[in-house]
Amino acid sequence: MTTVVHPGDSLTLRQRLLYIVILGALTALGPFTIDLYLPAFPTLEADFDVPAAMIQLTLTGTTVGFALGQLVMGPLSDRIGRRTPILVATAVHVVACVGAAVAPEIWSLGVFRVLQGMGAAAGAVVAMAMVRDLFGGRPLVLMLSRLALVSGLAPILAPLIGSQLLLVVDWRGIFWVLAAYGAIVIAVVALGIRETLPPERRHDAGHATARQRYRAVLTDPVFVGVALIGGMTFSGLFAYLSASSFLFQQVYGFDPQQYGVLFAVNSLGVVGGVQLSSRLTRWFGPQWIIAVSTVMLLAMAGLIVLFSELEVGLWGTLVPLWLFIFACGLTFPCVQVLALNDHGHEAGTAASLLGAVNFGLAGLISPLVGVLGIGSAVPMAAVMAGTAVVSILSLWLVVRPWRVPELAR
Repeated sequence: MTTVVHPGDSLTLRQRLLYIVILGALTALGPFTIDLYLPAFPTLEADFDVPAAMIQLTLTGTTVGFALGQLVMGPLSDRIGRRTPILVATAVHVVACVGAAVAPEIWSLGVFRVLQGMGAAAGAVVAMAMVRDLFGGRPLVLMLSRLALVSGLAPILAPLIGSQLLLVVDWRGIFWVLAAYGAIVIAVVALGIRETLPPERRHDAGHATARQRYRAVLTDPVFVGVALIGGMTFSGLFAYLSASSFLFQQVYGFDPQQYGVLFAVNSLGVVGGVQLSSRLTRWFGPQWIIAVSTVMLLAMAGLIVLFSELEVGLWGTLVPLWLFIFACGLTFPCVQVLALNDHGHEAGTAASLLGAVNFGLAGLISPLVGVLGIGSAVPMAAVMAGTAVVSILSLWLVVRPWRVPELAR
C-alpha cells in the first residue's frame, strides 16, 4: 500500500500527465509572450523607424511587467486560492495582446507589452505553487523538472515558432496568435484544473498574512541565494535571447528561418540539461549540481569571448553557446526545488519572488548587451560571464551548499 504524504501522491499517472500538460501550457505563456516576436525585431525597427535600442526596450518592458505581475499574483494566490488569479490575469493578457496587435506606434506597443507581461505572470508563478501544493521531496523534483523543461524550452522555441509565423503573417499577426493562446489557456484551466489550495490551508499559523509569508521566505538564506542564482542564470540566457536576433541575422547573415533553426538546435541543450539534472538528483543534492553548472556557465561564456577575439568564426560562438544553454538546463530545476521545498505554506509567495527575480534581473541586465554593442558576440558573452560570476559567489557565500539538508525521498 502506497503511503500518501502529499495530496499529489494519490494522483494516477494519467492525472499527473494531465497536470503536466496544463501547467506546462501555463508556464509557457510567459516566455512565449516575451519571446515569440524576437525574429520580427528588424521588421519592427523598420516599420516604426526607431533604433534597435527602442525595440529592445519593448522586450524589457514585458519582462519588467512579468516580474511585477508575479509579485502580485503569487501572494494573492496564497490568500484566495490558485484558480481565480490565473483566470483573471490571463484575461488581462488576452486584452493586452489585442492592443499590441493594433498599436499604431512604438510607445503604445510598449504599454501593451508591459500589460501583456503582467497578465501572463499568473501562469508561471501559480503553476509552480500548484506543484508544491501537491508534491514534496523526490516527486517534487520530478514534477518541477518537467516545468523547468517547459520554462527553459519555451524562450528558445518561441523565436523558432515566431520565425515560421512570419512566413504567413506580419508581426501584428504574432500578437493575434498570442491572444488566441491566452483564450485557450483560460478555457483549459476553467475546465481541467481543480483548486489545489483549499480554504482551510490558506490560514496556517505563522503563515496567514502576506507579511508572515514574505518573512518566512526572505529570511531563508537558501531561498535568497538560489533565487539570485536563478535570476542570474536566466539573465545570462536572456542576454543571448535579446541579442541573438541582431547578432545572427545582421552579423552572421542568417535569414529568419535559419535563425529559427538555430533556436531549435539550441533547445536540445535545455532538454538535455533538464533531463540530466533530474536524474542526477538521485545521487547528488541539487546544490552540488548547481556548483558544477555555474562553473560551466562561466567557462562557456569565457570561451565565446576568447574565440571571438581569436576570430574563430561562427562555430566559435555556436558550440560554447550550446553548452552554456545546456548548463542553464542543469541549473533551472535545481533552483526551483531548493527554493520551494521548504516553503509549502507560502508556495505562491516563494514562486512569485523566484519569478520576479528571474524576469526583473533579466529585464534590467539584458539591455546592457545593446549598450555595449551588437557588432560581435563579445558584449553578449561578457554579460553572460558576469551573471555566472554572481551565481558562483551567491552559491558559496549565501547558500553555502554544505549546509543544505538532503531532500526527502
